[in-house]
Amino acid sequence: MLSVFQHLREDIASVFERDPAARTTFEVLTCYPGLHALALYRLAHALWTRDLKWLGRFVSHITRWLTGIEIHPGATIGRRVFIDHGMGVVIGETAEIGDDCTLYHGVTLGGTSWAKGKRHPTLLPGVVIGAGAKVLGPIVIGRGARIGSNAVVVKDVPAGATAVGIPARTIEGDAAQAREAQAAKLGFSAYAVSVSDDDPVALAIRGLTDHTGSIDSDVAVLRGRLAALERAVGGAEVPSERPGG
Repeated sequence: MLSVFQHLREDIASVFERDPAARTTFEVLTCYPGLHALALYRLAHALWTRDLKWLGRFVSHITRWLTGIEIHPGATIGRRVFIDHGMGVVIGETAEIGDDCTLYHGVTLGGTSWAKGKRHPTLLPGVVIGAGAKVLGPIVIGRGARIGSNAVVVKDVPAGATAVGIPARTIEGDAAQAREAQAAKLGFSAYAVSVSDDDPVALAIRGLTDHTGSIDSDVAVLRGRLAALERAVGGAEVPSERPGG
């Protein structure tokens, strides 16, 4: 069992590892609400597990007022967790967060049921959840997975995968990765596009994105062949055919 000071040292080190804006230990200790929220959570959690439920909830309530971060004292949080900025983060009672996870502002680890029992997500070690994302229900986010900003995740996410969109989908395979890259080149994010087969608009956008990528590939091939042809004729311009010439 780590002491309070050992946890604090690890948390401070995590800030320096993951936030390039951090400059000094004093600044981190005094100006990082995520650090304050985690330290107070550990106090609230200790009270909660010792059956001092009201006192644990009261410490959690004060923490929310001081930091803008609401962590239920019944939640389970591992080591070296980093909450960046933190405003608006909500972590439910049965949520479980593994070691080395990172949460940005506006993240919700919430439930989808009023029933007792496990109703909040489980984050395995190394998960990163982008700003504004909502991870809902007793689902499992696999080790090292990434959740895109503003995504709404209601299904399990495999280890190492990236989930984006509303509702979130998992980006898998070369085709999906190429589609996302092409969408970024076109100047918009495809993250919020539904991939439901009964959504004709989404299917049309996917088709256009794939077609544009195919055209780019063909143009690149043609450019390569033209360059090779120019080298073959000694750098001279290739005469164009003219009618009657």
